[in-house]
Amino acid sequence: KPLLLLVAVALGLATVVSVVSAGPEAIECWFVEDAGGGGLSKKPATLLLRHGPRGPPPRPDLDPKLYFKVDDPAGMLVAAFRRYPAGASAPHCEMSRFIPFPASAKWARSLSPEQNCPRALDGDWLLVSVSSTLFSLSSLLRPQPEPLREPVVITMATVVLTVLTHNPAPRVQLGKDAVLDLRFAYAPSALEGSPSLDAGPPPFGLEWRRQHRGKGHLLLAATPGLAGRMPPAQEKATAFAAWDDDEPWGPWTGNGTFWLPAVKPSQEGVYLATVHLPYLQGQVSLELTVHKAPRVSLTPAPVVWAAPGEAPPELLCLASHFFPAEGLEVKWELRGGPGGSSRKVEGKTWLSTIRHHSDGSVSQSGHLQLPPVTAKQHGVHYVCRVYHSSLPASGRSADVTLEVAGFSGPSIEDGIGLFLSAFLLLGLLKVLGWLAAYWTIPEVSKEKATAASLTIPRNSKKSQ
Repeated sequence: KPLLLLVAVALGLATVVSVVSAGPEAIECWFVEDAGGGGLSKKPATLLLRHGPRGPPPRPDLDPKLYFKVDDPAGMLVAAFRRYPAGASAPHCEMSRFIPFPASAKWARSLSPEQNCPRALDGDWLLVSVSSTLFSLSSLLRPQPEPLREPVVITMATVVLTVLTHNPAPRVQLGKDAVLDLRFAYAPSALEGSPSLDAGPPPFGLEWRRQHRGKGHLLLAATPGLAGRMPPAQEKATAFAAWDDDEPWGPWTGNGTFWLPAVKPSQEGVYLATVHLPYLQGQVSLELTVHKAPRVSLTPAPVVWAAPGEAPPELLCLASHFFPAEGLEVKWELRGGPGGSSRKVEGKTWLSTIRHHSDGSVSQSGHLQLPPVTAKQHGVHYVCRVYHSSLPASGRSADVTLEVAGFSGPSIEDGIGLFLSAFLLLGLLKVLGWLAAYWTIPEVSKEKATAASLTIPRNSKKSQ
């Protein structure tokens, strides 16, 4: 048992070490600032998340003030990269200067009753925005005024606020509920974290907007724990808006996940989630798309009849109740016949106009007008295959069989049907025979008895 326990502990430590050591050691960014005249300048910068036993690697290619060793007390930024797959493409990262300011929205003014930022927030601040297919985040960093000189010239930077979503491109089926993930973490810096009578997480504001034609449409706003009149939530939207804990000195994590019931096509778009702290803000964007896969049917079905030398009836492949309306493609195939392989159908094809439905979905049909058929085409299958962004890459298909009149050979089903018909006919004949015998036997017996009564026996004549 002690040996097994040691093995289990060793495996557990190995797992922990592998998890901790996962993900990139550093994130390459661009430091963007105003270059004057309406232009922007970009300089390379790096966030060092962790390093080996030899310490931070030297980076002579960087300005020391743009080479940052990250201290993340709340751990949310580092944890997001810890699970980043090794083979995934590098995330896009930009940095810019940030100036603390109170929220401009009326509903958020109670977060910062003072008109001026406290002196504890003086100094340099950096806003880091990271986007990838796996997550999107923004963090406020507070760098030290001067770089450290030993052992490597590097600048220390502390993560104060991080806003994170693990699903930056949610894809929701039409009519289903949309859940937009949002987490945030706050670790007050040393100057802010002095003991006070109001120990515990600070008040915060949560804001969700949908971007439309360059303007943000407010859907939900909340300031948990603060009195004030909030604008009413739009489109029946709700959100979790709370700190996860109430530890006295932090760091703290919170939840701002957004819930939108029964999404419609009009609710597609870019959603901006903003977390407001007194004089500090963090924002991420999520792009919501709505989809619905089409139902595919082919008519006439299940069999298309035609005579040799005549054209079969027009085939109609209906893709019904799908979304989005763009991007539908219908392809026709012919299977069987000479060669037995699948090949492109000869004939005239076209798509109908789009029909709209009350739930926002659409329907569209593909048409195929076939040339006259021959006897060799008996038994071939016409297949319509529909491709759309809501479907897998292989698409969705339906098929019918062509029967040429006068060339139908007996199949197994036909044989079974003939056998059953003959069996039933034989049974019917036997029943009719029994009924006829039943009704005719008494009359014959009666006729025989009458004839026997009129005949004189020979023995009686002799005796006379």
